[in-house]
Amino acid sequence: MNLNEYIELVNKKLDEFMPEDIFPQDIFKAMKYTVTLPGKRLRPVMCMESCRIFGGNVEDAVPTACAIEMLHAQTLIHDDLPCMDNDDFRRGKPTNHKVFGEANAVLAGDALLSFAPQIILKNSKNLGSEKLVKIMEEYTQYAGAYGVIAGQVADIEAEKNWKNNIFGLEPEKLLDFIHTHKTADLFKLPLRTGAIIAGAGEQDLEKITELAQKLGVAFQISDDILDVISTFEEMGKTIGKDQNADKLTYVTLYGLEESKCKLACILDKCCDMINSFNIKSEVLLEIISGIKKRVGINDNHCK
Repeated sequence: MNLNEYIELVNKKLDEFMPEDIFPQDIFKAMKYTVTLPGKRLRPVMCMESCRIFGGNVEDAVPTACAIEMLHAQTLIHDDLPCMDNDDFRRGKPTNHKVFGEANAVLAGDALLSFAPQIILKNSKNLGSEKLVKIMEEYTQYAGAYGVIAGQVADIEAEKNWKNNIFGLEPEKLLDFIHTHKTADLFKLPLRTGAIIAGAGEQDLEKITELAQKLGVAFQISDDILDVISTFEEMGKTIGKDQNADKLTYVTLYGLEESKCKLACILDKCCDMINSFNIKSEVLLEIISGIKKRVGINDNHCK
């Protein structure tokens, strides 16, 4: 399957998996609203592609892939709340709390955290108990306090305080921690679970995890850059908030041009890893190319 075919499949299955006519309707409508907003669907695509790469049946990965997109939507709902980043728009549409109210947005995010693994368990019985336990271990690890939540908390605490070194970490190490957990962990989850569904061994899991770390950090660096150079029309959300809030990002720490150079080098490293690991994936290469195009970098940035 190519990238667009993956996206079409995910959109179709998300619509099927997300009810909106069950009482109380407000919560299910709020959940479905953000989950089905138009998006790149990178995480579910990576889950299914990882399954294919390691010789599995892509259909077996669909419930887990969609559940990961639900988890991602949960992080967006909560990230946009007034107590967090206080954003009014997401993907060009009003944020969840603007449509359904702050209380329902909080509850919609909470509900998705448990609804997502239900989708996996109810629709993946053919995988067997051993694989399902492994998938649940991955989900709870990367969705929880050791994963994306850790990154989000560090990101919040670093706002306006990162220059003072009050955390006992140099800014470079603090930034790496934030990017690793806030973003890269939600790249590791789909690539690892896809591999697990396919029955990949430990060595393959280590390789795909290493790639996921690089790719996730690269994606977050591109977001840091786009917050400076992009527009609302292109991003579908408020631009310039990172600088206004004095957040610790690649651009605030390294400057725009050096950030682009670092991003280009990391993406080149991702391509090198794909080749050295003998991973045959036009989809992953297209994702890397798409990140480059988003920020307008070329192969000369590392020269």
